[in-house]
Amino acid sequence: MLMPWPTPLLRNNPNVHKNDFGHVLVLAGSKRMVGAAALCGLAALRAGAGLVTVGIPRSLNQTIQKKIANEIMTWPLPETKEQSLSLTALSVLQRAWEKFDAIAIGPGVSVHPSTQKLILNIIANSPRPLVIDADALNALPGHLTVLKKNPTAKILTPHAGEMARLTHQSQALIGKNRQKVAKDFARQYRCILVLKGHRTIVASPTGTTYTNRTGNAGMATAGSGDVLTGMIAAFLAQGLPAFDAARWGCYLHGRAGDFAAKTKTPTAMIASDIIDNIPKALRRA
Repeated sequence: MLMPWPTPLLRNNPNVHKNDFGHVLVLAGSKRMVGAAALCGLAALRAGAGLVTVGIPRSLNQTIQKKIANEIMTWPLPETKEQSLSLTALSVLQRAWEKFDAIAIGPGVSVHPSTQKLILNIIANSPRPLVIDADALNALPGHLTVLKKNPTAKILTPHAGEMARLTHQSQALIGKNRQKVAKDFARQYRCILVLKGHRTIVASPTGTTYTNRTGNAGMATAGSGDVLTGMIAAFLAQGLPAFDAARWGCYLHGRAGDFAAKTKTPTAMIASDIIDNIPKALRRA
């Protein structure tokens, strides 16, 4: 177990209110991927964020409201004709940065050119820490210098295939040199790199690494990565430094998955089972 348990997650002070635990903005979803946005938002809320808002293409707002918890706010944003987030949403977002403490971007957003341009502009200009996952990672090949445009903390969460696209290395080579690949990327682009997989590696720009040892094969299921992204964003919003938010997110995500596997079995478990077990994972042993 990681020690000591992070103070922001202890909730020892009874004289608090929801704003003390941060507001997460989740920018996610497109025509066929509304579930990714819902999973990410639900995970952020269950992981302790005081407030969660899911920014979704405008025409999908009613759809996601049927999928998501009543406690989560939705934000209909400008969209493309293909029902993905549009570059024109940037000006709307820029007027509201100060409302949020952390931003998760990428789950299910699509690779539409306008959406990809929006993602790159957010990464370049956001004054809030970012968790960058899924289709947001797909916007980066050829544009990696955008990660150094501003000093805002950035946590990237690629699996091996996404890491291969980012680095133009083969998955086989990455698999043989996971820690070095993660450390080199984090140092070069001044970000936190979460290289997902068996024994997930978390690397910082200073060369510090953490190897996660929780989790099981049942977590190789659709939406599991969206849950991790939401959890990391929640820990950022609650005040954990970026490296700590990433390693605790990985540890507790895996721990929740281990609890889920005990009751659902690794074969039958799904991503929402991980969310359901976040409370057990957060209960200190």
